[in-house]
Amino acid sequence: MGALKKEYLPEYTYEDYIQWEGDWELIHGIAYAMAPSPILTHQAIAMLIGTSLTESLKSCKNCMVVSEMDYKLSDDTVVRPDIALVCGQKEGKYIKKAPELIVEIVSKTSAKRDEEIKFELFEDEKVKYYVLVYPEDLKAKIFALEQNKYEKIVDLLEGSFSFQYIECEAKIDFDFVFERFR
Repeated sequence: MGALKKEYLPEYTYEDYIQWEGDWELIHGIAYAMAPSPILTHQAIAMLIGTSLTESLKSCKNCMVVSEMDYKLSDDTVVRPDIALVCGQKEGKYIKKAPELIVEIVSKTSAKRDEEIKFELFEDEKVKYYVLVYPEDLKAKIFALEQNKYEKIVDLLEGSFSFQYIECEAKIDFDFVFERFR
């Protein structure tokens, strides 16, 4: 944190978080303002990824794809992934346990948080797959949890990826996701 040390920052909890207006994330008691509404490409890619994942889960009744839903990791950490694949939870105000996979659409303003802070959070929480999507490059980086650490599986510019070792068979077709932006 450079010259500004954590001990000088106020620490917040989930009870504080639910009172705030606007869009925030809370990470280890520190409030992070989310960027203003994402650009059109960001939103469209998120929607297409959600559609592709949902389509692949047609026969799975225990898992669902959610977008922009709070994921409460602890009383002082609440994040809002762009896309999450949640299994075994049918109701609730927030995601209560580690999703099978999380997708973040990376922008210049979110890069450090997505690539470093959330990367470590999701790794610690044992989220099986973490996907970083770069709209400007039309590229996806896919990480899988192996021996409690994320290992990069692949960088994809095209094709599809099937996620293994999760409750239901899930797949993202990146040709479908990226085709209209090429």
